[in-house]
Amino acid sequence: MTDVWSSRAQAMRDSPTHREGPDLDLVVDWCEPAEGIQALDVATGGQHVARRLREAGASVVTVDPAPGMEPDVISRAEELPFADGSFDVVACRIAAHHFDDVPGAVKEMARVSRDRVVIQDNLFQGERMEEAEKIRDPTHVRRYSEEEWRRFFEDAGLEIDRLEIMSRRMPVDPWLARVPVTPEVAARVKGFIADELEDGLVRHEAIILRGRTAR
Repeated sequence: MTDVWSSRAQAMRDSPTHREGPDLDLVVDWCEPAEGIQALDVATGGQHVARRLREAGASVVTVDPAPGMEPDVISRAEELPFADGSFDVVACRIAAHHFDDVPGAVKEMARVSRDRVVIQDNLFQGERMEEAEKIRDPTHVRRYSEEEWRRFFEDAGLEIDRLEIMSRRMPVDPWLARVPVTPEVAARVKGFIADELEDGLVRHEAIILRGRTAR
C-alpha cells in the first residue's frame, strides 16, 4: 500500500484539490499557526498543510506511511511515535477515508496534542459513492457521516468547538486521472455517481472539525 501511495506522491503535490482552496484556508486558520507553535501534520501527502503552517511561522513535523511523500517521520496515523502532548496542534486533511482504523487514529492524534486537533475529510454521500470510490481507488476504505465524526472526537476525549461542512463541484476527469484508472473503470465510476454529476463536475462534500483536548 505504501508503494502505491509513494507512486502517487507527485500527483498529490500537483493536485489543485489538495494544493489550494477555501477548505485548506480554513484548516490552516483553525490550527492557529504562529511563531513558537509546534504542529504535527498527519498523513501529510503533498505536504500542503505543512507548507502553509510553516509559512505562518509554526514549526511542523510531517508524518506519512508512504516514503515517497518524503515525510519527516514514516508512520501510520494509528501508531504515532510521539509522547503524549508533544504538539500544540495536530492536523490531518483529506486522508482519513484511507485509514484502517479512524477512531484509533483520532485517539492517537488527541493523545499527542496539547491543545487542538483539526481534521478534514470527505463526508459520507451514500453507498453508491462509496462503491464508486472503491472502484476508482482500492485504497479507499470509507467516508463517514457527521454523526460518526462527532462520535470519533467524543470517544477520543476531544470537545468540538468548530465544525463546518463544505460542498463543491470538481471536474470529474482530473479526479479520475489522479489515481489513474482505465477508460473502462472510469466509465463504471461515472455510472455509479451519475446523480452527483453535472456538466462534467462531481459534487463532493467535506467535513472540517476542530476539537480541544482536556489538557
